[in-house]
Amino acid sequence: MKIKDIPVSERPREKLISKGASSLSTSELLAIILQGGVKNVNANELAFKLLEEVGTIQNFLSLSFLELTKIKGIGSVKAAKILAVVELGKRICLEKDNNSLNFNNTLDIYQYSRSFFYGIKQECFYCLYLDSKKRLLSYKLLFKGTMSKSSVHPREIFKEAYKINASYIVCMHNHPSGELVPSRKDIEFTSYLVKLGMIHGVLILDHLIISDDNYYSFLENNLLE
Repeated sequence: MKIKDIPVSERPREKLISKGASSLSTSELLAIILQGGVKNVNANELAFKLLEEVGTIQNFLSLSFLELTKIKGIGSVKAAKILAVVELGKRICLEKDNNSLNFNNTLDIYQYSRSFFYGIKQECFYCLYLDSKKRLLSYKLLFKGTMSKSSVHPREIFKEAYKINASYIVCMHNHPSGELVPSRKDIEFTSYLVKLGMIHGVLILDHLIISDDNYYSFLENNLLE
């Protein structure tokens, strides 16, 4: 059905205005983001085809610009809009008053940061930077590796801490396999960071290996030595 053949009140944009965004289907929301279709395919049809291609909306979290532009009908402008909306959604979920975020236990840290890793196929290394009262100052993605390896440089970890006058660092990374048990290299690297932190006066509070539904804490397993 062509857009002009859809009753005005049922067109995605008009429906959102009159009934609210929650009344729209996922494909209708995508149609608004796409803004227009392509030759012989309107925005509604393109949105539906895009969902068929991607599978689930969860999969949008792991799609790259290149992967999106390989989908028929999705050019650079549409791909950029989709990625911007996905990133904005992630930031909305994470955005809170930093002064109210006190990380006094590992579960709090995990619940706050696990969405960093949703749908990620590569190994990523994040750090949370906390003040002397363990309140969040900042978080940063420092390294993003291949499916099996990430090169992490301690100087980059501590340089960011010095910039914002952090007292504590929480390191976090994922294993693309979903395995939570730390490797020998994970343990050796963490031990090295702990020693550097003691020398430089910025302590490593914990190191978490994170999956979608669980975590491994070096602190809880007495590996911060």
